Amino acid sequence: MLSDDERALFMISVAAELAGMHPQTLRMYERRGLLRPQRTAKNTRRYSEHDVARLRRIQALTELGLNLAGVERVLAMEEQMDAMAAELRLLHARLDEAALIMRREVERIERSHRLDLVPVHRGEIVHLGHRRRRA
Repeated sequence: MLSDDERALFMISVAAELAGMHPQTLRMYERRGLLRPQRTAKNTRRYSEHDVARLRRIQALTELGLNLAGVERVLAMEEQMDAMAAELRLLHARLDEAALIMRREVERIERSHRLDLVPVHRGEIVHLGHRRRRA
């Protein structure tokens, strides 16, 4: 299921206007692989809010002086960082789950210890209340 910002809503002219670009620029970005708009059954481009945000990001990067090759690299690195961040969140969740399981297991083992065993520190004398017979 597509989220609201991924649902293709806009024709090329509307998307271009929202991004402050010429429609031909959007076509060029698509040819370069910077943008992948959805297509209707009749092959008409449809752009989502996510696509418009990406267009604005491309525009911001080019305004910083990056050429399209630089923009491609930056966008690829950002996507890689997003994927790594998602993986890190998953690993943190798994680690938290493993820690919880470990804590529960430690508590279970501690409860199962015999209560008649008492830790004795070196040098202490302990009388248990019963005598041993000499043989």
